[in-house]
Amino acid sequence: MNETEGYIVFFFDNALEALGAAIKPYLREGPHGEHVLCNEIDTAGSLIEMTLQASTDDGRTVSLELMVPQQMVKMIVSARSEAGFGFSPRVAPTLMQQLPPVAGAAPAADAPPQALQPSAPKTETSPANATTQSDQSKPPEG
Repeated sequence: MNETEGYIVFFFDNALEALGAAIKPYLREGPHGEHVLCNEIDTAGSLIEMTLQASTDDGRTVSLELMVPQQMVKMIVSARSEAGFGFSPRVAPTLMQQLPPVAGAAPAADAPPQALQPSAPKTETSPANATTQSDQSKPPEG
């Protein structure tokens, strides 16, 4: 299964210090440091909006929206259900080795392009448009 389980948001140390006690209830401890685990995330504005699922004292589940300035976030990691969280090698390089070449019969790099129209023949300049030797020696302003 390749569905997103949520997002793990890591903060800069000075951001955690600035947020202080207000962020503490939402933080989780992990092998790579304190982080916030959220179900949805929106990074479109100047604030990063994180949607969290939390339980109240009486056992109800509520949806919370936590917003922090983008400058406070160090990294966002997508948590997937098919593997444990961590920093491990990815599968994509082995998949890429199995793909066939895309352009087997491509023309050589120095071959002329085939999509362009042939260029128009060069025309001779008429005597009326020709400049004289004395005109060429004058400065552009006259």
